[in-house]
Amino acid sequence: MKASLATVFCLVLSGCLGYHIGPVKPYYLRDVHTISVPTFKNRTLVPRIEVLITDTVIKQLQQDGTFQIAGGDNADATLNGEVSRIVRLPARSVRGNVLATTEFALTLGVRYSLTGKNGEQLAPPSEAVGTTSFFVSSDVTTDERQALPLATEDLATRLVSQISEGW
Repeated sequence: MKASLATVFCLVLSGCLGYHIGPVKPYYLRDVHTISVPTFKNRTLVPRIEVLITDTVIKQLQQDGTFQIAGGDNADATLNGEVSRIVRLPARSVRGNVLATTEFALTLGVRYSLTGKNGEQLAPPSEAVGTTSFFVSSDVTTDERQALPLATEDLATRLVSQISEGW
């Protein structure tokens, strides 16, 4: 009786092997607890977009909780980023007039790299992309400017997921 009870107990416990509670960092980032995020570089023609994207990525890192934000010298790693592209493409045209657009798809692209304290590359350089769509009212430029924060949030969510989960 005792042997069968011990066997059942061991089988129940062995079903949970490999699981643990808390953030699951990639193995190559096991020693990284704090990240510094300097302002990204802007390679586009949209002014001040780098500040919006950097702030959104920092907020998303704080919300994710896997890494803490720290100053440059106190951090275990530094996340360097570059806003590489902002693309606006027509998604829906006016019925009967294919040259007039009613909805656009907005895509943001950021190249980033994660470097350690001593300057070694912790992860290969990668790219994150954020998208959204917006409808056109009277001014396309204003509508695009209002859609940028939504695309930025999508981008930040994907970037932080790639870093904290490793894919």
